[in-house]
Amino acid sequence: MNALKTICRWIDNMNEWLGRGVAWVTTALVVVVFVDVVMRYAFNTSFVFTQELEWHVFGFIFLIGSGYTLLHDGHVRVDVIYQRLGFKGKAWTNLIGVIFFALPGCFMVVVTSWKVTHNAWLVMEGSPDPGGIPFRFIVKGFITVGFAIIFIQALSMGIHSLLQILGKEIPEEENAS
Repeated sequence: MNALKTICRWIDNMNEWLGRGVAWVTTALVVVVFVDVVMRYAFNTSFVFTQELEWHVFGFIFLIGSGYTLLHDGHVRVDVIYQRLGFKGKAWTNLIGVIFFALPGCFMVVVTSWKVTHNAWLVMEGSPDPGGIPFRFIVKGFITVGFAIIFIQALSMGIHSLLQILGKEIPEEENAS
């Protein structure tokens, strides 16, 4: 059990670190959007590079930050039933969700995106638009890496849930009471 807790702690710490790093990248996105808006409205001009950079950075934030969001239970779900469950009921719901939805879904995306990502890196795929970013292959890599991060965090969530069901771990909200 201690080995499982150590693995979970390592995964959770990794996603905590990644999430805090991604939060700083959000500042860069704000700056890029601000520059694009100023260029468009003050100087009546726009650059394809800037527009593409916006969605490249947004893609990075969304994909790399999703593990952090899962760690902090921030993904959207219908809580009508879940909120009324006790901690073991929530643990069972999370474990079933991880086993039947999160892990297979992430695995499917990682496997299917791998070939696209690999091919993009082989040819160093860039933007087809004149003046666009020549590094589109990097964004495609975020898809595979991002879903691998979610997969790993879902694995941690599943282990936490299993330990809670077995009575070997008390959820943090129960510790606070």
